[in-house]
Amino acid sequence: MNEHDGRPPGPLGRTLRHLMGDAVWTDLLAEAFERRHPIGATLLRQGEPGTHVLALQAGVAKVSRQERNGDVRLLAFRGPGELLGEVAVLDDGVRSASVRAISDCTVAVLTKAAFLRFVAERGLFPVMVRYAMGRLRESDLARTGGDVVPRLAAALVALADLSAGPAPTARGLTELALTREELAQHLGVSRNTVTAALAALAAQRVEAGRKSIVLGDLPALRRAAAPLHG
Repeated sequence: MNEHDGRPPGPLGRTLRHLMGDAVWTDLLAEAFERRHPIGATLLRQGEPGTHVLALQAGVAKVSRQERNGDVRLLAFRGPGELLGEVAVLDDGVRSASVRAISDCTVAVLTKAAFLRFVAERGLFPVMVRYAMGRLRESDLARTGGDVVPRLAAALVALADLSAGPAPTARGLTELALTREELAQHLGVSRNTVTAALAALAAQRVEAGRKSIVLGDLPALRRAAAPLHG
């Protein structure tokens, strides 16, 4: 169990909150002001200067980058306890990727000057390096081979679990602002393969729209993901 917040580390990796410790994370939030973003909102935009960082307190966000040829590549998902935008702040550059909410998100906004001062005063540069290395490993783990249906089910469950209060639809279901193409990128498979896997999860009440995925039965989805742990 996570000794800092009573929960295990996030399913997509150890969060910065876990690496810092709960007390330091709380002190970090005390330096910031809170802001809320609805599902689909852009939190950070590629190409803009790194003027601030965001500490994600609730919700799930996706990190994507537009390549020179115009293609958009999904890089990662981030949940509560994660930091967003710190790379552009630490290297004094511009944002290398955009961040968008895939569920309702609450963030704490910390200015560049305040964040750099906090990291220096607390001696957190080694922690930031460990955090960056952990993020690099996440993308490799998400693309491990095996049956795509339980892998997709596990990814959807993980994303739902990451959100501390997922966005319910009018029917009381969980909605994530994700496309088939983004899920394909995340799992390292083709879009057609994801479409077939989503169809196989119809019995678990997974519904795929053009720009969102709706999860209707999380317990059933967890059972569909069980072969990965069996």
